[in-house]
Amino acid sequence: MAGETVITVVGNLTADPELRYTQNGLPVANFTIASTPRNFDRAKNEYVDGEPLFLRASVWREFAEHVAGSLAKGMRVIAQGRLRQRSYQDREGNQRTAIELEVDEIGPSLRYATAQVTRAARPEGGQADRGRTETATDTGWTSATPGDAQTDAWSPEGAYGDDTPF
Repeated sequence: MAGETVITVVGNLTADPELRYTQNGLPVANFTIASTPRNFDRAKNEYVDGEPLFLRASVWREFAEHVAGSLAKGMRVIAQGRLRQRSYQDREGNQRTAIELEVDEIGPSLRYATAQVTRAARPEGGQADRGRTETATDTGWTSATPGDAQTDAWSPEGAYGDDTPF
């Protein structure tokens, strides 16, 4: 949306993402990203840590379930999203303001780690069908079981065929 504040944050998760469900059954995952700048101090001839930023973040719907199942405390992540300002009243009756990140995209940082990506399928009904993937064919999208090199262009076994997967 125009005029929104979009930022990218690189940092570590301070705890496992907390997956909850609203009264309507809508999944939401909340977590905190700690981002600490490191600067070179010429006087000391070494790198020093700056002041850390602790940013609360949230993701919704199927995305929340993916985040909760994939990310864990201590993981270095790259998150991009929109800053949201929320006002509320604390237990003592004081007005408070919180700034949070509504995450659009998040994933593990590969600077100091490796990752194995598993593509999540989304059948026509809109619900995730775990254990199945979707592949593009000349006739449109079809479902296939994982590892079926004949129809699964994303097969990890290396038998990719001549057709592009998209």
